[in-house]
Amino acid sequence: MGVKLIAVLAAATALGGAGPAQDAARYLELRQAESGGFAEPGRAPDVSTTAWAVLGLKAAGGSPEALRRGEEFLASRAGQLTVETDVALVALALGEPPAVLLDRLRAHRPGKLVNATIWTVMALRQAGEPAPAELVGALLSAQARSGGWSWAAGAAPDSNDTAAALQALRAAGVTGAPVRRGIAFLRSLQARDGGFALTKGRPPDAQSTAWAIQAYLAAGQKPPATAVRFLAALRRPDGSYRYSAAYATTPVWVTAQVLPALAGKAFPL
Repeated sequence: MGVKLIAVLAAATALGGAGPAQDAARYLELRQAESGGFAEPGRAPDVSTTAWAVLGLKAAGGSPEALRRGEEFLASRAGQLTVETDVALVALALGEPPAVLLDRLRAHRPGKLVNATIWTVMALRQAGEPAPAELVGALLSAQARSGGWSWAAGAAPDSNDTAAALQALRAAGVTGAPVRRGIAFLRSLQARDGGFALTKGRPPDAQSTAWAIQAYLAAGQKPPATAVRFLAALRRPDGSYRYSAAYATTPVWVTAQVLPALAGKAFPL
């Protein structure tokens, strides 16, 4: 990691503050079930929520015991995954995925689901594998004229998939125009209050803002201070985060996705 990026990460962490990240991590740890999985209040643990919680805790330096139990929950279900994005997400959360997941990542071929390729690249890089040229080329070709990326071919670009694509491409060593154009697209979705929206016309939300912050970090740029302040305004007394100013929904998922931004970390971790 270059000196410039280290400085950017340190600055972002200072903006977000160590306190909010630690409080958010503690909130997530309290949502861990006896099985090791994580769940929203009133729901049973599931793979997706657990994977996001593990990623958030890893970014924030969460409890080693909570991480161990979360990883065991995910690893025990690795062979049951059928959706490509789930395979990549769980592999990314585990860091060193079992062979059954690594083999499927290596076998991935670009298709209609752009986000499956995005997450596969990140998961392979997290596992120490090179990013296949075919996958990187497919992501570059999927960039829209606006500079953004969508979740699937033919869909409208959005902030979340654009931010994830930028992190995947930077992890693969891509620099230059694709990154600049992607950041410019994200800027077009920033509201006056500092938050980022999923798409034009929608109100800003915590997750889109956190994704945008991670994209700036991956690009080696200092995230907008207004974005960090927007997240701070959504912080709840228990350490969790509201989805938006109007809604407080799925607090575990929202908080888990906000945590890497609070900790000043981009994917892959």
